[in-house]
Amino acid sequence: MNVYFDASVLVAMFTHDRHSARADELLGLGPTAFVSDFAAAELASALGRLLRMTVLTAQEARAALTAFDVWRHQESTAIASTTHDIAAAEAYLRRFDTKLRTPDAINLAIAERCRLHVAVYDEDMAAAARTLGIPLAPTSSPLSS
Repeated sequence: MNVYFDASVLVAMFTHDRHSARADELLGLGPTAFVSDFAAAELASALGRLLRMTVLTAQEARAALTAFDVWRHQESTAIASTTHDIAAAEAYLRRFDTKLRTPDAINLAIAERCRLHVAVYDEDMAAAARTLGIPLAPTSSPLSS
């Protein structure tokens, strides 16, 4: 299965978080992993936020980024975001029938453009993916527990 990894899954993979076991389960299914430049930037932002909240130390945040960089290079396929993704995300946001935030809409647009299942651990984003007809990867959202 070809799977787009959202930042919520990447955080769970490279830190100790409440969804880490679910991320391990997903990886155990052997998906072909796809990571966009946008999701990578979101991961860096999330790690910075966890550092500022003192959930992670600077050493842990740096180690998580290093581990991600190695995994991304060796185990995933890179996807570049495009202006088409931004336009599609804007169209999703104009629908008003989802609780999408802009970053989530962009990630869903990338996954849809590339015809990938999306792995996500954000309940609102998973619900929006369902509404938009974007397939979810197994073990994706808290709703699938």
